Amino acid sequence: MDNVLNIADHYIFTPYVYPASWPEDGALRQMISLLVVTNLGAELLYLSFGALSFYCVFDHKLMKHPQFLKNQVRREITLGTASLFWMSFPTVAFFFYEIRGYSKLYDHVSDSDLGWPMVFLSIAAFLFFTDTCIYWIHRSLHHKKIYKHLHKQHHIFKIPTPFASHAFHPLDGFLQSLPYHVYPFLFPLHKVVYLSIFIFVNIWTISIHDGDYRLPGPLIEVINGAAHHVDHHLFFNYNYGQYFTLWDRLGGSYRHPSVLLGKGPHDYIHKHMAETANGAKTSGLF
Repeated sequence: MDNVLNIADHYIFTPYVYPASWPEDGALRQMISLLVVTNLGAELLYLSFGALSFYCVFDHKLMKHPQFLKNQVRREITLGTASLFWMSFPTVAFFFYEIRGYSKLYDHVSDSDLGWPMVFLSIAAFLFFTDTCIYWIHRSLHHKKIYKHLHKQHHIFKIPTPFASHAFHPLDGFLQSLPYHVYPFLFPLHKVVYLSIFIFVNIWTISIHDGDYRLPGPLIEVINGAAHHVDHHLFFNYNYGQYFTLWDRLGGSYRHPSVLLGKGPHDYIHKHMAETANGAKTSGLF
């Protein structure tokens, strides 16, 4: 995060915002700057990619589903933007300790003894570590003593749109993001890789709520995509994984996507519309 902060300092904060008496490496200034950058970045990422997905990918026919709520998109955006704001405070604490040098993030590929192989290995390790942790955190949030206080806010959206991706109770959202922040304090990771993956996981979170249930055949059994995740929203105790189906299979919570069995949201809508049309025709006979 220090690279982002350095750019913001150079082009915006130092020349236009802070007085000269506030040094760039001052703790208070860094925390304020991180809070501003984190909020702007998170909200922009959420709203821009959410809107792009909603208007270009999401099938608006899903809004005809009986479980699609009144004013749902507005409710998702309201909850999502508020959640990101409150989540930014504990998130900034991690970013602050990162730029202060307490993490294992490094600047140059040559800083690692393994060079480029370490870069690619760390990407795989990051995805595995975070997928594992999020599975168990997510599953814990479904415990009956916790669910109604935190995770229930996200699950009111049975037929989610891309804007539901970040529509969480702030504590719920932060707990599920915690593995991303913890990883670089435990394992070496290139700073550019970390920032890139951080952006990727936010886009991925949007994508598994986008209503596009297509996946290349062989990947259906491995990747936990939108087809799997909509079943999590509809049937509650299945498909907790973030990227992969591994832990759902090991934990006995895997459910093969209903959309691939002809029992998904689109199928329900088509059936409902056909029944309505047949009912109208039948009524017209009398």
